[in-house]
Amino acid sequence: MSVINTNTQAMIAARNLNQSHEMLGRSLTRLSSGSKIVNPSDDAAGLAVSEKLDAQGRRVQAAMTNVQNAISYVQTADGFMGGMTKILSRMSELAILAKDVTKNSTDVDLYQQEFSALQDQLRDTIGGTVAEIGGTADVDTPLGAFNGIVLFGSGSGLSVTIGQAVGQEMTVGASNLRDGDMLDIIAQDNTGAYTLAATDADAIAKITSAIQDIASERATLGASQSRLELASTTLQVENENLSSAISRIRDIDVADESTQFAKFNILVQSGTAMLAQANLSPQSVLKLLQA
Repeated sequence: MSVINTNTQAMIAARNLNQSHEMLGRSLTRLSSGSKIVNPSDDAAGLAVSEKLDAQGRRVQAAMTNVQNAISYVQTADGFMGGMTKILSRMSELAILAKDVTKNSTDVDLYQQEFSALQDQLRDTIGGTVAEIGGTADVDTPLGAFNGIVLFGSGSGLSVTIGQAVGQEMTVGASNLRDGDMLDIIAQDNTGAYTLAATDADAIAKITSAIQDIASERATLGASQSRLELASTTLQVENENLSSAISRIRDIDVADESTQFAKFNILVQSGTAMLAQANLSPQSVLKLLQA
């Protein structure tokens, strides 16, 4: 049927051209953004799943940061205790030298001066209140600290989050050096004088026991560090797997999308040409009018 007012072929061609234009624009946006999901309508379920996975991935990354900071905390504490072990070893040496019968009182006093200086270093590193370590003043800001956290005080330890889910935690035990034989070494009386001298008969025994206490504390910290390093490795693997899962949902296959882009580009060009032809078809009616 030859009509003028309604050009059905042109309407169909225009609709097809609009669809091709829309698909071409969507393909172009995907290629320019690298994302498969441009609008929620592209993959509503995939978008919801990827958002949950993304949130989980962010929690995993935060847990990785927590674990690495906890490892730094443990390494700092171990470094201080390694230094204290050297100090105690020197103190035990001084205690032996002070017992040399060939030394006069002046020589022994020199040994005692170094012995007391090393006690000062231990006391300043461990810290504590007068009620804990004696003396005339509290050591509120000891050298042994990490980001304001006292390393060698009494307490229940630190609870470290080692996973992204609720309850995935571990405790790094407290390294309390304000008691036992270490306390005997750094304790002062109410005048500020140390209760242990290099010439005391039990000085060597107490120092040896203190060295053993520190070795035990370092072993405990070493076990905690091993677990933290294992947790860090596990979190890294989990983060990689989450990233891979999110990529499969969101990221486009550039090679495949490039093929689709070429297809829609050709459809737009051909659709434009066919629409032009459809718009010219009513002109055939003029031949009937001319006749």
